[in-house]
Order: sequence, then structure tokens, then C-alpha cells
Amino acid sequence: MIIVLRLSHRRERDKRISTHIGLVSRAFFADKIIYTGEHDEVLINSVNKVSKAWGGGFGAEYSKDYMKVIKDYKSKGFKVVHLTMYGLLLNEKISEIKAAKDLLIIVGGEKVPGDVYKMADYNISVTSQPHSEVAALAIVLDRIVEGKELIQELKGCKKRIKPNVCGKTFYE
Repeated sequence: MIIVLRLSHRRERDKRISTHIGLVSRAFFADKIIYTGEHDEVLINSVNKVSKAWGGGFGAEYSKDYMKVIKDYKSKGFKVVHLTMYGLLLNEKISEIKAAKDLLIIVGGEKVPGDVYKMADYNISVTSQPHSEVAALAIVLDRIVEGKELIQELKGCKKRIKPNVCGKTFYE
């Protein structure tokens, strides 16, 4: 099971980034995303609506307390992977991360509190250069699921894109 924890969502400033983190999480086979920071029912409904139309059992929810979420999942045996450009390189730890049965992947928002770094089993970087947290999440999830998201259809899919050279064609 893969749960994504998005820290410190801010309704006005982060609505597109947080939405994209939810979309990437769903498309790359995470099971759920939990948002912290400002409560945003529009964000939760938007991500859940996409999941309903495009398939998968993915869900989005809100939690007021990020530390409670981390402690709860650690107590259930989840390994905590915090994505940060200050962490160890993904290539050095990906086999250990993939070996874990259950993962809680933390994606930061504004300044990440020091206790997140301490609670994480892995502080992981996809590069030591400034980069997008959305891109980092996509790379990490792709490595975990080994590209299966590129060929596998999600269960309960009501909408599907028909690949073509030009234009937009949907199967329905």
C-alpha cells in the first residue's frame, strides 16, 4: 500500500501543485493522498472526482495534524519516505524502499519542519538540484511500480484515452 502525505497545503497558493500531486499519486498507483495545512474541500472533491471517472480505488482526504498521520502509519508498519532535495539519492535506496510492503511518502509544502526529517525512515532526493515536488513524486512512484502505470489500466475506469498521433480521442 502506498499513501502520499502532502504537507502544508495553502488554498490559494498551492491549489494547482497540490492537485497535481494528487493526480500523480493516483496515476502512479498510490492508494490515497492525505492533505494537511488549510482544509480545502474543493481540492479533495476534485481529486476524488477524477478518481471516480478514471478508475482505481484512490481517495483523497484531509488531516489537521501531519505528525499524527506519520505516527499512525509508522505504528502500522509503514516505512516513511520523505522527498527532499537534501536527502540521500534515490538510486542508492530504491531497492530498500521497494522491499517495504507499505509506504507513506511525504511531499513537502512550505518549509518542512525538522521533526519530519527525524521521523522519516528515508529522506530521499531524486536530484540535489532545485526541482518540482510533483516531478520528484512521479519519479519515485515510477521507480517503485517499475513503469506499470504506463501500460496497466486502473479498475473501474469509466474514461480512457485512445492513443493517437494527433487529437483527443476517448473510449467511453
